[in-house]
Amino acid sequence: MAFTVTSNYAGKAFGQYVSAALKEAKSLEGLTVLENIKYKENIRKMAGSSLVADATCDFADAGTLAITESVLEPKNLQINVDLCKKTLLSGWEAEEMKAGAFNRTAPTFDQYVLSYFGEIIADSVESSIWTGAGTAGTFVGFLKATTGPFATGGTVQVNNVGGAGTAYTAANIIAQLQSLVAAIPANVYGRDDLRIYMNMKTYRFYISAISTLGYVNAYNMNGDYVPVFEGITIQPCPGMPDNKMVAAETSNLFYGCDLVSEDTGASIKMLDMSNLDGSDNLRVVAKFSGGVQVGVGSDTVQQD
Repeated sequence: MAFTVTSNYAGKAFGQYVSAALKEAKSLEGLTVLENIKYKENIRKMAGSSLVADATCDFADAGTLAITESVLEPKNLQINVDLCKKTLLSGWEAEEMKAGAFNRTAPTFDQYVLSYFGEIIADSVESSIWTGAGTAGTFVGFLKATTGPFATGGTVQVNNVGGAGTAYTAANIIAQLQSLVAAIPANVYGRDDLRIYMNMKTYRFYISAISTLGYVNAYNMNGDYVPVFEGITIQPCPGMPDNKMVAAETSNLFYGCDLVSEDTGASIKMLDMSNLDGSDNLRVVAKFSGGVQVGVGSDTVQQD
């Protein structure tokens, strides 16, 4: 099958496919996603002081209301690559030849390529959200030292139990979580959208610890199991580094992007070069953007 920009995969519906692939990055489930940002988005923060006063018969202006802003500026990123179809055909053929005489679930080759590059984009976004350095192919993540949103936004810092950099284990993860929760500001604790963000390795320690303690639900990881610690929902994030956790409201952590370009009408284009130069190459072009920002840094807690 030939992949050209005139096929149905180059239109708006194709862009929606890539949108879905980006949202498969697990961290996005615990963030506020702002779409259609073409350049910058200002996140406005209001802080009131002494606004409530004793009632009088007259109008008496009292208190102050300060409005500040955090700027979310997604970075434009792209994938430009030439691939020989044979490098992808082997994997696709394996899918086509799955066990079972009546297998009907194998993808067509074009779907296989779309899925492959969708996973690459999702993996890149997931990593950048937390540890992106802003270097080539990445945007600045929440945990970037000095220049990241947490560093510049005044996020509360808490050392790991045992000292900064102490490795998490199944034996100490409960104490680590207790230390993190104890540092959550009183005005944030108890909010419905409060989350504890941790990577999959830390999440495994948590499951092991509560299983050892004998909590029945820990043995049933199917169905509607929701991991919580002291009433706070845990959000597993594959892109977070080891030995770090974050406590924050989902409404206070922002991810900004422009999923579908209004100029081109597509986020990915695939061109079969055999129609142009007789080669067996497949040219893939992907355009996307991403960036993160915190609203009120003092309402978030970072442990490391």
